[in-house]
Amino acid sequence: MAEPQSPDCPTIRLKPKANARAIRHGAPWVFDNELVTDRRTKKISAGAIARLEDAGRDPLGTVAVNTTSRIVARMLDRNPEAVIDRTWLAARLTAALAHRETLYDAPFYRLVHAEADGLPGVIIDRFGDIAVIQPNAAWAEVLLDDLAAALAEVTGVTTILKNASGRARALEGLDDQSAVLLGQAPDAPVAVPMNGATYMADLTGGQKTGLFFDQRPNHAFAASLSRDARVLDVFSHVGGFSLAALAAGAAQAVAVDGSAPALALAEEGAHQMGAGGRFTTAQGDAFDMLTALAEENQQFDVVICDPPAFAPSKKALEPGLRAYERIARLAAPLVAPGGYLGLCSCSHAASIDKFRAASIRGIGRAGRTSQLIHTGFAGADHPMHPQLAESGYLKALFFRLLP
Repeated sequence: MAEPQSPDCPTIRLKPKANARAIRHGAPWVFDNELVTDRRTKKISAGAIARLEDAGRDPLGTVAVNTTSRIVARMLDRNPEAVIDRTWLAARLTAALAHRETLYDAPFYRLVHAEADGLPGVIIDRFGDIAVIQPNAAWAEVLLDDLAAALAEVTGVTTILKNASGRARALEGLDDQSAVLLGQAPDAPVAVPMNGATYMADLTGGQKTGLFFDQRPNHAFAASLSRDARVLDVFSHVGGFSLAALAAGAAQAVAVDGSAPALALAEEGAHQMGAGGRFTTAQGDAFDMLTALAEENQQFDVVICDPPAFAPSKKALEPGLRAYERIARLAAPLVAPGGYLGLCSCSHAASIDKFRAASIRGIGRAGRTSQLIHTGFAGADHPMHPQLAESGYLKALFFRLLP
């Protein structure tokens, strides 16, 4: 059993009307309107560890506290006497690693998916001997040195980078200063093997941690439709769907994205795969590009659209759903009769039902008849926390458009 917390470990308490039962049943967050916030509580430093009690003073667990955040407490351990130190961190990382090593032969995956892996607010992606940490909660920032040391101990990685980009850190009152925590930052993009393709990940200047591992199973499904096909990959980033399609034998793939650096990485990946002659890119606004391709009467056997989050919050839901509908409406005419259309959403605010309805409306408005043949989600290295809908953000719908 863990040693007791130090006597100065603070205690915080839920209000009488707060849903303590939800916490007992696994809910990982306490919001600011659920907590008794007296002067003592307000003095707790951001990222401090505390005991959480219900209104009757019965213990609920050990939490990380940030009274400046909307999420004022994050559950770390159901044991109210848990000691959150390097040893505790190593145990959580060991459990996460065991799951990924069951899934994959090569060390390229999301190692830690925040609350679902028992490390709330922490994202860790692994690229061979390099790991990239996004400490998106104040407690992880406070314990970052211990987290990095435990990560090196458990995995054997020789380079650890801190990525401080993203909206989540700002919500926690954290800075945007990235850093090298161990070893040396790579001076060139890192080659990542996935689904038979080679992706080039910019770990220091790219989006998020450099590559999106979450789409791995959806890349694979799209690739299974793509042998001898002409493929259009819109919002391609570094060639996620198009390079997987080429690895599966696509006759030709076109990647469309607004970022010239991302497309350059896609081209480099295609070249390393020996598929450069079957791959082309087009830089520009995706909506404009879809419209222009339709005006040219272009059609493809497989069209995939994987846009950024159009509905990142409940406030943005309705305009976001209209944007997803518009994407479907513009993309559907580009699919050859009997071909396939893949539509993706990474908006946690847009449920699968709402996203599917918007996509079907868009296809119908384009005058096309469809069959929904497959629904995909994030890979198993992105587990979903059962009591946290936000962790199940990724949806992918695959339609066959009838002649």
